[in-house]
Amino acid sequence: MKKLLFIMLSIVLTLSIVLAGCSGTEKPADTGVGQQQSETQDSSWEEIKTKGKFIVGLDDTFAPMGFRDDKGELVGFDIELAKEAAKRMGVEVEFKPIVWSTAITELQNKNIDVIWNGLTITDERKEKIAFTKPYMENKQDLVVAVGSPIKSKKDLAGKIVGLQDGSSSEHALQKDEVTFKSIKEVKKYDSNDEVLMDLKAGRIDAAVIDDVVVRYYIQKRAGEYEIVDEPFSAEEFGVGLRKSDVSFLNELQKALDEMKEDGTSSKISQEWFGEDVVK
Repeated sequence: MKKLLFIMLSIVLTLSIVLAGCSGTEKPADTGVGQQQSETQDSSWEEIKTKGKFIVGLDDTFAPMGFRDDKGELVGFDIELAKEAAKRMGVEVEFKPIVWSTAITELQNKNIDVIWNGLTITDERKEKIAFTKPYMENKQDLVVAVGSPIKSKKDLAGKIVGLQDGSSSEHALQKDEVTFKSIKEVKKYDSNDEVLMDLKAGRIDAAVIDDVVVRYYIQKRAGEYEIVDEPFSAEEFGVGLRKSDVSFLNELQKALDEMKEDGTSSKISQEWFGEDVVK
């Protein structure tokens, strides 16, 4: 009996040693060092070169930054900048219209490679995506139909205000808490075109829209809209990319820097705005 008990204890001890040894050899494999290294290696620029193009997500009604002309062709300030940058980078550029409120989701899901369409740089967006250096300044305007009794933000009390869903206009209005709380209703639209159509039709009392957009439409549709001389906020435009796409961002920024230094960006700006608005 004692002999049998001794044998059983010996077997248990042996198994314990073997299991301990196995456990010790598995620990290095659990550190994930090799996996971490592969995840931190950025091949975004190589992937773009292999693909031969990068895809720009945009709202194709956002004049004069990116929109369709009378022939249905995509034109605009940002369109010209993107084409020139792609040319200098040795790749093509493809433009993909998207719903603006889903722009960051489209980028993160890799349906597009950049958001390049008057994208305002905000702290909230910087938490989710990366940006190039600012290339243009902008502000959010309070817009009304010509002849409107609204002459200041105070006059918005009890009124209906329209803006583009997911735009920086929405953020600017909410940031002005006093004005925002005084408004009866905020109506959100997929595009600024729809906002301005409803403003003209009297379905809304006022609108909050990017200054660059408003001034373009005022030129094209003289006598329809006017800007209340009390803007909401100043801001800057940048190109948005995935945070992981560091090498692609660096190549794109290099092209943008060269375009600014040799005057190409200024020339494109003169064509669309009649002045150099490049930051």
